[in-house]
Amino acid sequence: MPGTPARKQNRSRTARAVGAVAGATLLLAACGSTKDTGAAGADSGGSGRVGVILPLLTSPFWQSYNDYVPKMAESEGVDALKTVNSNSDPSQQITDINNQLNQGVKGLVVAPLDSAAIEAGLDQAERKGVPVVAVDVAPDQGKVAMVVRADNVAYGEKACDYLGKNVTSGKVVQIMGDLASVNGRDRSEAFRACVKKNFPKLEVLEIPAKWESDTAASKLDTLLNANPDIKGIYLQAGGVYLAPTLQTLKSKGMLKKAGQDGHIAIVSNDGIPQEYDAIRKGEIDATVSQPADLYAKYGMYYIRAAMEGKSFEPGPTDHDSTIVKLPSGILEDQLPAPLVTKDNVDDPKLWGNTVG
Repeated sequence: MPGTPARKQNRSRTARAVGAVAGATLLLAACGSTKDTGAAGADSGGSGRVGVILPLLTSPFWQSYNDYVPKMAESEGVDALKTVNSNSDPSQQITDINNQLNQGVKGLVVAPLDSAAIEAGLDQAERKGVPVVAVDVAPDQGKVAMVVRADNVAYGEKACDYLGKNVTSGKVVQIMGDLASVNGRDRSEAFRACVKKNFPKLEVLEIPAKWESDTAASKLDTLLNANPDIKGIYLQAGGVYLAPTLQTLKSKGMLKKAGQDGHIAIVSNDGIPQEYDAIRKGEIDATVSQPADLYAKYGMYYIRAAMEGKSFEPGPTDHDSTIVKLPSGILEDQLPAPLVTKDNVDDPKLWGNTVG
């Protein structure tokens, strides 16, 4: 997820989710097993206004998510207020949560910027009896009804696997996200560990870019000056890193299309239309499609369920995902995020092919 510079040290590193419990029954039309608990928010009967807080709007990914929110809210029967943009500022995000609570919302759907800092906002919501669904990023601590997210460890592993099979040896660089976010940590650690275990002939260089396009461009330029023999690049967020990466490579005469001598293999994350166009042009090789449409859909689904007093259990769902329990005890619905290459880039089922 594109985010912002770390402002607070995360309390603990969220480990990879444990395996799902087999045999969980499916009782709702769009989800895994549920039960009525009389949880906070149940007195709203599933009705009431819902606040939706975005991390930023400078990334095409989050612009797409923002566009999906009102459509999915309507389809799920949720009265969602106009979205609020925290503009890459974790402190502002806490203020935004408090403002929404003061407006009397009965539920919140939040995409956290900082996995640790968000706890202050979650605590405020819990004190007011307002359920919260987290989208894209899992909090380190705090109460949420559900995290709607894809498996970010798998993102790093898929990128590693693709580059490792297409770059036999040499230097590869990962342009990392904000390590104050569990997404940045998961992708970075997974990529690093996978390369070490499976592709020992690759040397990993790293750029901490904090989900900032300018930072990515500047540090990549410096790295390429010292290492003009780079063979591969992993972009942890195409929404903010794709354009500056391609521009930097082009300015140095290093942007070679797939199949040409000197082509640098590039794998990205997000699944935005711009990445698909770059795959078609041969500028990059692959991306992992992070489901912006499903983030909006199931964010609305789960907040309605939470407002109705329902809770969930680990297990498979009927929408090709699995609900897992994180080490913190928080439940997470891990949505599918397929690898997209030239072989399937035109698949009409990919959300990036359904938006302008």
